[in-house]
Amino acid sequence: MTTPAEILRLCRVKGLTVASAESCTGGMVGAALTDVAGSSDVYERGVITYSNAAKMALLGVKAETLEAVGAVSEEVAREMAEGLLAAAPVDIAVSVTGIAGPGGSEHKPEGRVCFGLATKAGCTVRTVEFGALGRANVRAAARDHALELIAIAAREA
Repeated sequence: MTTPAEILRLCRVKGLTVASAESCTGGMVGAALTDVAGSSDVYERGVITYSNAAKMALLGVKAETLEAVGAVSEEVAREMAEGLLAAAPVDIAVSVTGIAGPGGSEHKPEGRVCFGLATKAGCTVRTVEFGALGRANVRAAARDHALELIAIAAREA
């Protein structure tokens, strides 16, 4: 696992800036990065879009997408990341949307989290099934996974 300090150092070396769009993590990705003193030269902004209305208003997620596949989907994760990249003057935008629990459904179980990673080269999405680890553990695992996605993008830039 790449630490937030290592991610910031890597981004600094490459002149990269980062933003996060978070739902189920509620700002934990941004908090992890900004816990490191001096992070403002890399971390530009974070947007917490817990509700569907916020996803639409702040990130341009389409109502049609939310209606068709729901907020916990790779399609919404993509629209979140791409919307943030379009709105923010950054090189890397990561998005997180999922079901931290408790609860879930047969089709969208607790611990399912969808991620988006947008750069000027394009956007990739992935779903990770963390399982019913409990709310705090799912959120922490999602935060760590999103941070690792940023690290990977920075290394590949």
